[in-house]
Amino acid sequence: MNKKSEIVFSVELDENNIPDKIHWNATDRPDEGLSQTNAISLSIWDHFQKNTMRIDLWTKQMTVDEMKRFYIDSIGGLAQSLLNATGDEYMANEMEGLCNRLVKHVEEEMKKMSEKPGPDKK
Repeated sequence: MNKKSEIVFSVELDENNIPDKIHWNATDRPDEGLSQTNAISLSIWDHFQKNTMRIDLWTKQMTVDEMKRFYIDSIGGLAQSLLNATGDEYMANEMEGLCNRLVKHVEEEMKKMSEKPGPDKK
């Protein structure tokens, strides 16, 4: 008999249908019960249409800085997965290079924001 594994997402919406809470669980997870997260990004390959279907959800608690880091981390993870799956070092390296440029961009943004005078700074 083949092993079966399940991943379950539960999304609680507010009155405007905006995700308020996201929980997930997986049968192969070492911890029992639901875990809470602030974002999910799921890609599903449709082999009939030869394209990717995407589900991207995030809660109101997810900050812009966290969202940027989430996507940079996601691209980095995709780069490693691509390398493992295909052995294509060029594509993986290009994706890693993009991640490095994006990290630098975010760091420069944060530096500018910290140098910007606030309402109580002169």
